[in-house]
Amino acid sequence: MSVAPVVLVVEDEPPMQAFLRSLVQGHDMKVLVATGAMEAVSQAAMHAPDVILLDLGLPDGDGLEVVRQVRAWSQTPILVISARGRDRDKVDALDAGADDYLTKPFSAQELMARIRVALRHRSQRQDDAGPVYEVEGLQVDLARREVRRDGQAVALTPTEYKILEFLVQHAGRVVTHAQVLRAVWGPRLAGRSHYVRVHVHALRSKIERDPTQPRVLLTEAGVGYRLVDPG
Repeated sequence: MSVAPVVLVVEDEPPMQAFLRSLVQGHDMKVLVATGAMEAVSQAAMHAPDVILLDLGLPDGDGLEVVRQVRAWSQTPILVISARGRDRDKVDALDAGADDYLTKPFSAQELMARIRVALRHRSQRQDDAGPVYEVEGLQVDLARREVRRDGQAVALTPTEYKILEFLVQHAGRVVTHAQVLRAVWGPRLAGRSHYVRVHVHALRSKIERDPTQPRVLLTEAGVGYRLVDPG
């Protein structure tokens, strides 16, 4: 018998809190609830939830600080759900360590899809051999460092491979330009987002069937990129 995933809902507005609790429980998951920043960090430490749904506007502090505190000791997936819809808000949350970001209002179907992606990603983090990513004819074997497109080997530059590797490790999640820069080039090139755009353009030409209409490596306007989740 499988153990039900535990979702920590951090939300201070009763109607939204009730909606999230009902939705998550209706998909056979257990729910913990916190209404403030301090309680959220405490619940995360005590119960080690599988996913955290986090509103940024909390009565006793900003949700970004919750992300930073939890990220200091835990890799639990954090999905931000917020009324703040500006690109800058999304980038700040993702750079702080959030795994994903949904702007209110959102559909129940999309939220549950994002939760399933987060749960899969949590499981993949424990796979020492490295996952094999496969979607739309693209196959990336991280353990063997092999990339194939419709069965044919794809020759990538070292930088292109590092970008693709990082995206595969975060498949289904939005990653910012800054996150890609740090992962591939290190902190010395912070702010040089054009480096990422140039190499992503080249990478798309090799892994997409039609680079002008990408179906695998998608752009999140004003934020960064998302590699389609294979699940």
